[in-house]
Amino acid sequence: MTVERLWIAIAAVFGGTAVAAGAFATHALQPQLSDRLLAVFETAARYQMYHALALLLVALVRSQGLGAPGLLTASGWAMIAGTVVFSGSLYALALTGQGVLGAVAPIGGAALMAGWGGLAVAALWGSGEESKF
Repeated sequence: MTVERLWIAIAAVFGGTAVAAGAFATHALQPQLSDRLLAVFETAARYQMYHALALLLVALVRSQGLGAPGLLTASGWAMIAGTVVFSGSLYALALTGQGVLGAVAPIGGAALMAGWGGLAVAALWGSGEESKF
């Protein structure tokens, strides 16, 4: 199995569970959580969906040879790790109310930003072709 196929499968799982999380928030959690914690949960689901789509993009770019494969590999794994840590910590915070879990989210956010940065660098300077700028 190629890394691109693995990422597509992970992106599909992320996307499907983000939809399920949003439905769960709307139908089961809304009466149970404060508005603040419900917003935290919804932020987790929204960012999970954004990065499911971003991971699909990284897989597509890598499969088409449109950037440096090593940077794209790092970018994809950073997005996966960042999604798990960022969204996971926010889900846990919303469901438990343990504020210390919110301190973990920036680590995931940094990984997500690194993933986007890696994608940008890989696309602009890593293809082995001269820039068309």
